Amino acid sequence: MTSSGTNPTGLSGTAAWELLLPAAAAPARARGRALQAALREAVRSGRLAPGTRLPSSRDLAADLGVSRGLVTEAYEQLTAEGYLRSGRGAGTWVGGAVRAAPTRARDLAPRPPGTRADFVPGTPDLSLFPRAAWAAAHRSVLADLPHHDLGYPDPRGLPRLRTALAGLLARRRGVVADPERIVVVSGVAQATCLLGSVLYARGTRLVGVEDPGSPQHSALYASAGIATVPLPLDAEGPALEPLRRSGVRTVVTTPAHQFPTGIACSARRRAGLLEWARSVDGFVFEDDYDGDFRYDRAPVGALQGLDPERVVYAGSVSKSLAPGLRLGWLLVPDALADEVVERKRTMDLGHPTVDQALFAHFIERGDYDRQLRRCQRAYRERRDALVAALEEHFPGVRLSGIAAGLHLIAELPARCGPEQRFLARVDEAGVAVRTLTAYRHAGGADGTEGAVGRAGGPHARVGGQAATGCGLLPVESPHARVRGTGGAPEGGVSLVLGYAHLSPARLREGVRLMARAAG
Repeated sequence: MTSSGTNPTGLSGTAAWELLLPAAAAPARARGRALQAALREAVRSGRLAPGTRLPSSRDLAADLGVSRGLVTEAYEQLTAEGYLRSGRGAGTWVGGAVRAAPTRARDLAPRPPGTRADFVPGTPDLSLFPRAAWAAAHRSVLADLPHHDLGYPDPRGLPRLRTALAGLLARRRGVVADPERIVVVSGVAQATCLLGSVLYARGTRLVGVEDPGSPQHSALYASAGIATVPLPLDAEGPALEPLRRSGVRTVVTTPAHQFPTGIACSARRRAGLLEWARSVDGFVFEDDYDGDFRYDRAPVGALQGLDPERVVYAGSVSKSLAPGLRLGWLLVPDALADEVVERKRTMDLGHPTVDQALFAHFIERGDYDRQLRRCQRAYRERRDALVAALEEHFPGVRLSGIAAGLHLIAELPARCGPEQRFLARVDEAGVAVRTLTAYRHAGGADGTEGAVGRAGGPHARVGGQAATGCGLLPVESPHARVRGTGGAPEGGVSLVLGYAHLSPARLREGVRLMARAAG
């Protein structure tokens, strides 16, 4: 390489320019763009530091074996963009405006640290994703999708998918599903944000949430400027008297399978929630996060079916297919429909059309029903395996809630406590667990501050203080129903154990490790 260019940083000229050689070898028609891109990246990455003098266009062209005009054009383009600076008779230099870009992309996906057993709830078995059927549906959809469907869609979603969803939800969940009032969303999180934005624009500043409850609800409503009011539960669901006293006009609930306690709203409580909503001219937001999975009987229909003008209903494929698909639905009362649709339009102009057409195809062919049956069988087997392992290794354990969903509540005997000591021991053993108190909202009914709303990742292993009674009921077999009231034994530990993502063998091994650690 010629030596006419100087490098004040002391960087070897050969090292500095070697990265341009592949660009010089690019096809003739692409060589100019390739040279510009390589030079731009050398400046961005810091390989060419600010203040470095570049070789003359003649020398660099000779070294790379390209025309001088190609190099001159590259210098001029990058000077116009601010990467280089030059002056008549002063040569060309690396400018000072660029800062080195990060050299790697971090993965911020919520994954637990290395553990021997991970009982943190909320994740389905991703190995059950129907790859072959999904790929076949993808090929079929791409072959048949009209060109106009690749344009900006109706913000509510493709009519084909909304029609398919209306039939599916009416058949499986007892929903009153008008395709004109279905909005396709990227999961229940976006559905919550949409509703929060609309409620805020209407003047709402407070929304009621179940306590204990999902740790996501408070953060999602806060992003829309709305604060959440923790509301206690009893054996039948959200307690009505605290709800009436709270002053809220919208409440978020999981009536089919309350998260995390596992109780199901009684028929009387369902009626009471709807009467309350009518009396305050308000709404119930029904998060039907795992309503398809019931193991002792047919699932109870959605609350929305009783009063579609007072219930905002949301669901997704996160538990049945995979959360990474970011695909869900929102059914809105007529009074909110136009505002929700307009907010969806301004938020993202609608959900990706290919994904929508693919899922519609999947529903129409019966593939989604087959997937639900497959998951139902697998998750029921795993729940049974977890129950059996707990009863073997923790004699006297009490299991609460209905036989449904992807998690259960295990109230361990008093000898396993106190809670903080138990958590420290299982953490040392490499077992990730969540306690019931980790799902308590700060400022809840009993003043206990749980993990909800505080700093900490979704896989934190340590919860708050010892659990108090939460209206949970003991079961005596894997599929027994709730019959009475109960709470954690004095000094004991109440765990929220996820099982769907673990094989029966891993569930048994995880419980064995937990029991050994507990002593």
